[in-house]
Amino acid sequence: MSHRPLAPVFAGLRIGLHALFAGLLALVVVRVVLTGAGATPIVLAVVLGAIYGAGAWIARGGRSAAGVIWVLALTVVWAALVWLVPEAAYLVFPLFFLYLHVLPGAAGPLAVVATTALTIAAFALHGGLTVGGVVGPVVGAGVALLIGLGYAALERRAAEREELMAELLATRDRLAAAEREQGTLAERGRLAREIHDTVAQGLSSIQMLLYAAERADATGPGIDHIRLARQTAADGLAETRRFIRELAPPSLTHGLGPALERLARGWGEHAGVAVDVDVPDEVILPMDAQTALLRIAQGALANVAQHASATHVRVSLSTSEGAVRLTVSDDGRGFDPASDAAQDGGTDSFGLRAMRERVDQLDGTIEVTSAPARGTTVAVTLPRRGTR
Repeated sequence: MSHRPLAPVFAGLRIGLHALFAGLLALVVVRVVLTGAGATPIVLAVVLGAIYGAGAWIARGGRSAAGVIWVLALTVVWAALVWLVPEAAYLVFPLFFLYLHVLPGAAGPLAVVATTALTIAAFALHGGLTVGGVVGPVVGAGVALLIGLGYAALERRAAEREELMAELLATRDRLAAAEREQGTLAERGRLAREIHDTVAQGLSSIQMLLYAAERADATGPGIDHIRLARQTAADGLAETRRFIRELAPPSLTHGLGPALERLARGWGEHAGVAVDVDVPDEVILPMDAQTALLRIAQGALANVAQHASATHVRVSLSTSEGAVRLTVSDDGRGFDPASDAAQDGGTDSFGLRAMRERVDQLDGTIEVTSAPARGTTVAVTLPRRGTR
């Protein structure tokens, strides 16, 4: 899908150039016929038109070896024609644009200068050296150079805009995918919490009550039914807990602490960086909070690998009665958080923005502490029960 609004402008310029060349060539043919200059100029004009028509599509691709050969063939035939018919000198104006568009580097402007000199010589040969015969080609060459430079700048700007648009679309797709993933994880976490707080707790209570009834009257006439009911409740509780585990992300099957340790150890081996991990074996948190902390740790470690050039990283998780705190620190090159680049999001703005969005959704806080050559610390604090 094209997002280049200047494409019709470029197409119009090409069509105008082709129309100009065709009109000037027709003028030359008419002039030859009216003056009776003979068959040779007409043959040359027909050959020139055929070469131009056969190779015009080559110029659409910009600079190439085939385009250079095509332009050289046009120049040779045009030079022969202008030597016989002075009006053919006007064809040099569309040729100027072809030189600038097709020939690489300085070859384009040099070809414009050379053909301008050839045009002046042709005018001098046919009618003597005059002011108009010199000024006209020089002015035409100057205008062509200016227009050619403007066209090239416009084309570069259009290419840059196309690249920027592609980056914006890719970023939009990544954000949409991240939002979908976050929504899915949040819903899975919500379902896991609801099942745990309702069905699982209810089955656990039923199991405990039946066990108490069994102990109170171990020889009663309904003891077999009580035992069967207790076993059925135990089986249902085990199945419910299995559902809860399946609703959790696979990496969190055994809890947040082991997941963070596996993540940090594996990342350290892959990145060749020494990693210290200090996390508790068991952390009681809602599933969306665990998922957010795991994803934030992944993003922070990815930033270290991409930007920090660190040799040592520490990942720690601490808990208190009301909050849980994740800290990822490194001894890398750091940055100045007060700099314009940092304020504008220049330091992996997408990664930090994603972290902040996850933290905001859980009513938490994030602190990024850094200084040049002093490393960086990312600290995230979430309330133990603060989920939306």
